[in-house]
Amino acid sequence: MRSLDIAATGMLAQQRNVEVVANNLANMNTTAFLRRRPEFHDLLYQNIRRVGSTSSDNGNEVPTGAQLGLGVKLAAVYRIHEQGNLTATDNTLDMAIQGRGFFQITLPTGETAYTRDGTFQLNSQGQIVTHDGYLLNPNITVPNNAIDVTINASGEVLVKLENQVNLSNVGQIQVAIFQNEPGLEAIGDNLFIETEASGNPQTGSPGDEGYGSILQGFLETSNVNAVEEISNLISAQRAYEMNSKVIQASDEMLGTLSNLR
Repeated sequence: MRSLDIAATGMLAQQRNVEVVANNLANMNTTAFLRRRPEFHDLLYQNIRRVGSTSSDNGNEVPTGAQLGLGVKLAAVYRIHEQGNLTATDNTLDMAIQGRGFFQITLPTGETAYTRDGTFQLNSQGQIVTHDGYLLNPNITVPNNAIDVTINASGEVLVKLENQVNLSNVGQIQVAIFQNEPGLEAIGDNLFIETEASGNPQTGSPGDEGYGSILQGFLETSNVNAVEEISNLISAQRAYEMNSKVIQASDEMLGTLSNLR
């Protein structure tokens, strides 16, 4: 009885659906988190009567045939690259990207990672780093005698030094864009790395054509919609229950067959 296996694939698919929703809800307050959406595909079909086959010696063709589906499978977990809301933090080194782009981060391995999380701080050498101590790329160092730091929309880092009237430019933030942003691989800690699917990064200054601008003292919030996720959770739960009912009904049918005398 194929319905047992088919319904089992349905229950497994809805379990994956709930796991994606749970991850979205768990990261509602994660800075710059991008919500995920599962995509499902139907499995192979078994041809009981092949469409287009002949039904007689006269060559009459079967117009529709008979195909039985074998269930469902998880095809992808798609990442929604939609701008989250911006919230003011009044922290000098907090930055949000308005529009497309990712900050570039140098990992301890020397590899470059990408993030939209603009929560930055200074390390003991005055370098701009993430909350894990990873360097912003290009590396920018703020002098220890700086009394104020300004980051403009174009990503220029300007500092006011003691006994100086004019601001000094100590670095230029660069952002990266990708041809296929959902093709980036998430590695945790709000970081992504490039893959063959994402394409190579194209770097530029914030505010250039095709690149988002920088907003100092703000952070991008998660783009998770709690109401929508709860609705998806209820829908997945109902689908899971219905698939379990199919298994229960199939089991009862098998029991009826086994009781035949």
